[in-house]
Amino acid sequence: ADENAWAAWLAAAARPKVFHNAKGAMRVFAEHGWTIEGVTMDTALAAYLVKPGRRSFDLDALSTEYLHRELAPAAAADGQLAFGADDGAEAEALMIQARAILDLGEAFEGRLQEVGAADLLRDMELPTSALLARMERNGIAADRAHLEAMEQMFAGAVQQAVKEAHAAAGHEFNLGSPKQLQEVLFGELALPRTKKTKTGYTTDADALAWLAGQTDNELPVIMLRHREQAKLRVTVEGLIKTVAADSRIHTTFNQTVAATGRLSSTDPNLQNIPVRTDEGRAIRRGFVVGEGFESLMTADYSQIELRVMAHLSEDEGLIEAFTSGEDLHNTVASQVFDVDRSAVDAEMRRKIKAMSYGLAYGLSAFGLSQQLNIDAGEARVLMDTYFERFGGVRDYLRRVVDEARATGFTATLFGRRRYLPDLNSDNRQRREAAERMALNAPIQGTAADIVKIAMLRVDAALRETELKSRMLLQVHDEIVLEIAPGERDRVESLLRDQMSNAVHLRAPLDVSVGVGPDWESAAH
Repeated sequence: ADENAWAAWLAAAARPKVFHNAKGAMRVFAEHGWTIEGVTMDTALAAYLVKPGRRSFDLDALSTEYLHRELAPAAAADGQLAFGADDGAEAEALMIQARAILDLGEAFEGRLQEVGAADLLRDMELPTSALLARMERNGIAADRAHLEAMEQMFAGAVQQAVKEAHAAAGHEFNLGSPKQLQEVLFGELALPRTKKTKTGYTTDADALAWLAGQTDNELPVIMLRHREQAKLRVTVEGLIKTVAADSRIHTTFNQTVAATGRLSSTDPNLQNIPVRTDEGRAIRRGFVVGEGFESLMTADYSQIELRVMAHLSEDEGLIEAFTSGEDLHNTVASQVFDVDRSAVDAEMRRKIKAMSYGLAYGLSAFGLSQQLNIDAGEARVLMDTYFERFGGVRDYLRRVVDEARATGFTATLFGRRRYLPDLNSDNRQRREAAERMALNAPIQGTAADIVKIAMLRVDAALRETELKSRMLLQVHDEIVLEIAPGERDRVESLLRDQMSNAVHLRAPLDVSVGVGPDWESAAH
């Protein structure tokens, strides 16, 4: 009877509850057949909204900082109450912990009001955590045989690269040892020196790519391939290890890791799978439709960051480029290079695409020159011409940094703040890094907020219409759903409707949707 009363209290939306990491509790309790409704405060999410850049959101760290109270060592750091804690000391520790969560909840009520984030917690972060708990439980079906074959393939490629590297060096050496690699590259082979470090000369990916362009020696290229294949092998090994007894992979989504408001994932990290390479696409084929469902469906927004930038900057030219119905990068290139749209070639389009996305990430003229492999002077001219044509973008980017320098933070369209104390730093590198963050945070943060709103709307619409299809993943702004038999058309139309109307921007949102038997085939 006690258990029934407890379950009824948890499920009562009218009974307000305060949690620390409610999503974790929701997943654990769901295994017992219990649901949690009525969460009005999550102290981990509140701490994140108040100060997104902090290192730890553990309960004891928050208790020390906000309540000046040390918790008993028996209290779990993740704030979850242990089942069956009947030992006196442990029960007391859990009571102290519960008291701290309640007191922190009260402390954060005021803090959230101060930073204008009370609505964000109530309307966005709390509902998102409940949705993520269900998505984590759903998981996604995995084709284990496919992943194991991929792992073998990458292992073979790593071995092949080791053999080739030894042949190029003329002897065996440990490819994983920076010291031995330095001796081979700069000592024995006398290749051009890279940037000096405390331990010699750097052999990171950028340095190896630079060396590959400076010399005919094949070792830098072999080393790059070795690292890439080894990384892919580790990624696939990680996926295979996490296939659960139900043949599905249940990742854990994190709401408090990325300071911009984006979601990340761990165990396994699904952001690790490269999106644009053939190998990455082949790995994604290992994520398949599960039993009882007919296909996977993926959806995301096309060019969302640039649409957000057009909206925030109110630049008429950029908004017009989006609403004209023409290819965006072609339209912008024709204006920047002052040629007819039909005269825009692939190279012009590539430069403008890199430039447009670069601006949204605080890219400098030097950074653009590196990315496009052109000299810094040409990159500067390209930027200046772009800003002449799109003055609203230039003014907006300046304004964002100036305002952030004055207030100490940037904010998204929905009021999510990111604090940047280094904007006034005497250290030039730190100051410039903070300036790039100030340019990027409102754009990327607003895009992340829009994706969360879209997910909540799609999920609510699926439940209201009593469709059996369900949301499984959200990775790199892409949403993956599992489609129940006969529901494809209804889900696609619901998805397009809810996502395109999630918010109304001056440059309207555009949704891409794809369907297929696996994650890669469902790409659009």
